[in-house]
Amino acid sequence: MTNHWVDIKNSDLVIVMGGNAAEAHPVGFRWAIEAKKQNGAKLMVVDPRFNRTAAVADIYMPLRSGTDIAFLSGVIRYLLENDKIQHEYVRYYTNAAFLINDDFKFEDGLFSGYDEQTRKYDRSTWAYQFDETGQPKRDLTLQHPRCVLNMLKNHVSRYTPEMVERITGTPQKDFLIFCEEIAKTSAPDKAATFLYALGWTQHTVGAQNIRTMAMIQLLLGNIGVSGGGVNALRGHSNVQGITDLGLFPHMLPSYIPLPTEADTSLDAFLKRITPKTLMKDQVNYWQNTPKFMVSMLKSFYGDNGTKENEFGYHYLPKLPKGGMDQLRYIEEMYQGKVNGFFCQGMNPIASYPNSQKIIKALSNLKYLVIMDPLITDTSEFWMNHGEFNDVKSEDIQTEVFRLPTTCFVEEDGSIANSGRWLQWHWKGAEPPGEAKTDGEIMSELRAELIHLYQKEGGKAPLAPLEAMSWNYANPLEPKAAEVAKENNGYALEDLYDANGNLILKKGQLLSSFAQMRDDGSTSGACWIYTGQWTEKGNQMANRDNTDPSNLGNTLGWAFAWPLNRRVLYNRASADLAGKPWNPKRQLVKWNGKNWNYVDVADYGTAPPNSPTLPFIMQPEGVSGLFVRERMADGPFPEHYEPMETPIGTNPLHPNVISSPVARILESDKADLGTAANFPYVGTTYRLTEHFHYWTKNALINVIAQPEQFVEISEALAAEKGISHGDKVKVSSKRGFIKAVAVVTKRIRPLTADGKTIHTVGIPIHWGFAATTKAKKGFFANNLTVRAGDANTQTPESKCMLVNIEKITEA
Repeated sequence: MTNHWVDIKNSDLVIVMGGNAAEAHPVGFRWAIEAKKQNGAKLMVVDPRFNRTAAVADIYMPLRSGTDIAFLSGVIRYLLENDKIQHEYVRYYTNAAFLINDDFKFEDGLFSGYDEQTRKYDRSTWAYQFDETGQPKRDLTLQHPRCVLNMLKNHVSRYTPEMVERITGTPQKDFLIFCEEIAKTSAPDKAATFLYALGWTQHTVGAQNIRTMAMIQLLLGNIGVSGGGVNALRGHSNVQGITDLGLFPHMLPSYIPLPTEADTSLDAFLKRITPKTLMKDQVNYWQNTPKFMVSMLKSFYGDNGTKENEFGYHYLPKLPKGGMDQLRYIEEMYQGKVNGFFCQGMNPIASYPNSQKIIKALSNLKYLVIMDPLITDTSEFWMNHGEFNDVKSEDIQTEVFRLPTTCFVEEDGSIANSGRWLQWHWKGAEPPGEAKTDGEIMSELRAELIHLYQKEGGKAPLAPLEAMSWNYANPLEPKAAEVAKENNGYALEDLYDANGNLILKKGQLLSSFAQMRDDGSTSGACWIYTGQWTEKGNQMANRDNTDPSNLGNTLGWAFAWPLNRRVLYNRASADLAGKPWNPKRQLVKWNGKNWNYVDVADYGTAPPNSPTLPFIMQPEGVSGLFVRERMADGPFPEHYEPMETPIGTNPLHPNVISSPVARILESDKADLGTAANFPYVGTTYRLTEHFHYWTKNALINVIAQPEQFVEISEALAAEKGISHGDKVKVSSKRGFIKAVAVVTKRIRPLTADGKTIHTVGIPIHWGFAATTKAKKGFFANNLTVRAGDANTQTPESKCMLVNIEKITEA
């Protein structure tokens, strides 16, 4: 979230698209209702299904799953064609005026630089034009044909209302209502907010779904303002924390990439990943990456990370050529190339695509270690559960070890919510039996591995394991407070400012990431979390909800990264002279020396009318309607069909149907189905009554939603001879599920490219393992496609081709 949950109440228009906040985020959704009550805000919902959020919306319209970019690009076209943009914001706070390289082009569905053999882009032409001083050329009149705004206008010109309807199935009259309502927020004193979730991310074009929406918000001047923003609704209470702390195979904490085998030195790695400032006088805060990286390495390796050994850089694992992600790793398991797998706090059989392939991959391991408070489907995969997993236990070589961990209420710690708020919670109960925290289990494993390596030796080098800093009061029982302080960072030497004044003494906690150094004199495992635990104490435990602004920016409640800022890029809430676009929702104010008002200023000390622009994380100082290097699949968004398309073509460019750079392995291509055999679109979603696999262990939730079901329209039910309550089989090229049919008006057929498109709604819950007497169910991911977004590798779980048939069970 650029903003936060409470700030939604300040919106003039709330748009829920790619999510179902009322059902999947019922507590946070109250703020959308507050916006309606307090501001008279309208609520608009765009979704393949008339869901619980739509039930309280002012405006609802359907669309075909996987076509959001076509819909949103049509909105961009409408805004530009009808001059419904926030002109001053667009001119000065975006790169709309920058001139694009003459070699850049887009033809027949492909951007310049595409390599068909590697299925990747050479992005060198995705660049600006530069003058003789090395500065990007700009035309602030926005008249030059190669300026970003005009190039964008040309790019989206194909997304007419007629084309939007042809691709998405959304009737033109509904689409134009959406355009008219959102266009109203181009007024400087109005703001719209978008709320999205996995309905946007779980596509082969997921990152571009979100970028297209962000571009709309920039054109309308809705980024950095109260009631605006790009707001992702996290599906778990600590998903934000997971991403912040880099729990991905290709990331380190605080969004720093993991080095590759080609990064042979720390210096070479930092030169590759540290952006150079493109326009003079801009902050380009990521230029401080060396400070963040070296401080992180000092947290990892302490005294064992020195300037002489590049602060322990070579102890870090390196990504192999071609990278590593969950698709590749499962494939290596499937091929028998992996001996063991530690599965910590996740249930991959239920969450990874093509569940039956996951089961086969796990069956090839020598050992599987499950770290979880509960029995999971993954921990029980080796048992024969009949048609639910169809395995023979005697054929599985995998030895499974279950290590019981604590539940989050059985330990102290912090939870980072969707709004970047780090809120400390205290242990509410003692863990049962032999359960231990994840930290305790990992500490014991580390100690035993070192012991065994010293005693018996091993193939892997011991040095990286021994070099790790483990300076906890009890090395086998690290406390959450110790880890939090480690993430925050310390002064490892006395720190002085540029004038020679003492800032911090050696051993004191940092209060700002601005204090980090690249010489080894500071530590900090996650720079964006610096300030969460300072010499003043645990800032995450703050519980003062005083709100003098009445905007929800309760700076005394918890800690929001970065630096307790509640609305990112909030300098953009005012014009160049510092005058707020909306005085009633003023976020920052110039006091003669610096910016501050009801939020921590996202700007520094540059005064009004200075050349320093608000988007301080960008090397240009402005936000990007055109991106140069950051996106793997295009500098502008483009509609591509899902990997399994019900229409079999792309009306915009029939020779390039799906994303040409989508992540799919050769072995998975044979598992793609076609509309000839699987004529309907399946899409997955959550239910309020169930929380993945957890709640099937709670009797009250089992009672509330006792049995697996799928939803279909009345028209599809009539076509297939299915009645409400019938047992049905839903199948894809990869597998099948059986469930009860719910025939409903909530889903209706759409017409796309002249074809009738039926949608089958598939809740993601159930499975074959539970401690209660819950009915066994099938994994929705028996059906899903093993293909992912080129930027994030997120699987395409929201649109797949399926068939559905009525069955009679004996």
